[in-house]
Amino acid sequence: MVEKKKRRLYIRTIILSVMVVAVAYTLYANFTKDKHAKLEIGDDAPDFVLTDMEGKKHQLSEYKGQGVFLNFWGTWCPPCKREMPDMDSQYQVYKDQGIEILAVNIGDTEFQINNFVNSHDLSFPILRDKTKDVKDMYRITNMPVTVLVDPDGKITQVEVGELTEAKIKGMMESIKPNS
Repeated sequence: MVEKKKRRLYIRTIILSVMVVAVAYTLYANFTKDKHAKLEIGDDAPDFVLTDMEGKKHQLSEYKGQGVFLNFWGTWCPPCKREMPDMDSQYQVYKDQGIEILAVNIGDTEFQINNFVNSHDLSFPILRDKTKDVKDMYRITNMPVTVLVDPDGKITQVEVGELTEAKIKGMMESIKPNS
């Protein structure tokens, strides 16, 4: 009889523990749902600070007044490899017209990134998201992803997948500051 009561107490304790965890998770999910909501066109672009391959810090909000072509990529990503030379080509055209490319690498080592940058002779800033915090902030699940940020700091377009040079040119024109 005593053994049966102990077993029942043990089972009730487990059930109560599971219920407490479920309630705690539900509360957490509700209080943080704004952080995990999908980014929409017209939203303020979430601000971040990342370091480039030369050790210079870049804060997105410091680019207010300029258009920002924010590209998330990886060295292992074939579409990323194909679009990078086209991005660099258009960067040469638009960098003096108030457009900045910030290419955010997700999860590669410094060695891998440097090899990639050198083999493609890229001239725009390559930022490292070592912790993947910015990736999570922007809800990046596939790569490449390009987020356009207008001179007011608003998201104007989110493009998933490989970009052609013509598409890149059109995107840069769309975020070019008024002269």
